[in-house]
Amino acid sequence: MDDVAKTDFFDLIPFVDNFADLTNVESYRPLPDGWVLAIADVIDSTRAIEKGKYKAVNTAGASVITALLNGLGRQTYPFVFGGDGAMLALPGERVSTAQEILATLTVWVSEALQLTLRAAIVPVQDIRDTGLDVLVARHRASENATYAMFSGGGSHWAEAQMKKGLYSVVAAAPGSRPDLTGLSCRWDPIPARNGEIVSLIVAPGVNGRDPEFNLLLTEIISIVAEQERDGHPLPVDGPPLTLTTKGIDSEARATAAEGRLLMRKLGIFAETMLAVGIDYLGVPVGSFDPKRYKVEVAENSDFRKFDDSLKMTVDLDTERTQRLEQRLVRAASAGTCRYGIHRQSEALMTCFVPSLHAKNHVHFVDGANGGYALAARLLKKWDLYP
Repeated sequence: MDDVAKTDFFDLIPFVDNFADLTNVESYRPLPDGWVLAIADVIDSTRAIEKGKYKAVNTAGASVITALLNGLGRQTYPFVFGGDGAMLALPGERVSTAQEILATLTVWVSEALQLTLRAAIVPVQDIRDTGLDVLVARHRASENATYAMFSGGGSHWAEAQMKKGLYSVVAAAPGSRPDLTGLSCRWDPIPARNGEIVSLIVAPGVNGRDPEFNLLLTEIISIVAEQERDGHPLPVDGPPLTLTTKGIDSEARATAAEGRLLMRKLGIFAETMLAVGIDYLGVPVGSFDPKRYKVEVAENSDFRKFDDSLKMTVDLDTERTQRLEQRLVRAASAGTCRYGIHRQSEALMTCFVPSLHAKNHVHFVDGANGGYALAARLLKKWDLYP
């Protein structure tokens, strides 16, 4: 693969529009030789969530993607958001830059959010030496937003190495700040409309990703697809614009210049007031149309994904949630899968919006009261089963 193709790797992968087709390994392409995975997550995120810091935990996870994309100067490296962390794949020649970004980010998360972020950079070749791989598909969530899907077992292995303390990135000097332009946390939690917001993780069981596991994934996706709009947790016309103050602190800490935190908070509040007023009047200002923007928010959101496992945060009624869990219990008891499921009344959204004038803004969806982090904790119990 030539240098141009390696750099543009993700752009050259064919789109997969139908989410169910992502269970097919033929939808995926191996990462180019020489690439690496940049990974980070919040240590002890469960305890932080129990203390009510779920918004800060999600902000930390989204900040990993924001800082890396801004610092690397390219928006189309494949990435995945995991609630309390994230992963991004990039060419090996960008490793030193990525290390600096992650080193700076760990300091900012500690000083601004009072959380501990660990980070690692894992060479894909080391993953392949174990017999695993990192395969990537390109799912088109809307006309304006595409998301990377990962398979092959490599991302899970890399995350496990990070948690062992291997491939670690050392924190930068105190006071270091990454470029978090575009990181936005202004939306209120979005209440369930069908019953509950269900955050679900389904990973291969002791038999690995065999045909039975792939069949299980197809069944799960089919059950969820019975719900209107595939259980999408956001209204079709987007989340409501409200005069909220819940996300101001996190966003201000991400984007304020040194010594200007209060002024940045006031600026964000003023911008929010203006957006609410424009939305109420229904009159676009320049190229910004709030009603169209809200629709794009819903269309562009990443409420379901593959990352060596199926992850969904969906709005389901009681009957479908019960059927889903009954099927998963049978599959997990048979060794076909491991799973974690967490129910809550609201979804939470954290965003990366480089420009209000572009349509490719991305929105990371999680449960508002633990979401993927608590689902992951429940998933671990199946490790005790044969």
